[in-house]
Amino acid sequence: MPTPKLVTISGSLRAGSFNRMLLREAVHAFGPAEVVEADLNLPLYDGDLESSRGVPEAVHVLADHLRNADAIVISSPEYNKGITGVMKNALDWISRVKGPVFKNKLTVTMSANAGRTGGETGQFMLMSCLVPLQAHVLPGPMLCIAGAENEFDEAGKLINDRYHKVLTGKMEALRAAAEQ
Repeated sequence: MPTPKLVTISGSLRAGSFNRMLLREAVHAFGPAEVVEADLNLPLYDGDLESSRGVPEAVHVLADHLRNADAIVISSPEYNKGITGVMKNALDWISRVKGPVFKNKLTVTMSANAGRTGGETGQFMLMSCLVPLQAHVLPGPMLCIAGAENEFDEAGKLINDRYHKVLTGKMEALRAAAEQ
């Protein structure tokens, strides 16, 4: 198989996001790949905007990245016991482009959060939002990094062996599925 195409999606726009750090660790664990970091800095979904101007070009770019991906990794924090607005907005826009974008796409979800549940509720909500888009979310243990501010070093490396083991297992499973 040629080098797999891996798209990473962070549900946080913040440059120093723990979820961006987690995605960098995921890419490393996945191994050699052509990696595209999705840009979710999109306008708020608005049916009037769509009617008057069409789907924004940035959404089409995102959709093309997803269509061309062999595998997708989404890491998103939990905001107020739910999915982030940035992530929900991107999924809403993606649902408006022609043709299936996520259909049967091998997808892994994970989260890193300051709270004690590590973003578990937000991750369940994210997986629920992926159902109508027909993403193929790989089963397995959830990776929910709690107290994330204590789980990464100054260089952004994951320091907890237990979390690292789960991450490695998820990414090895994703790679194996992508190579089939």
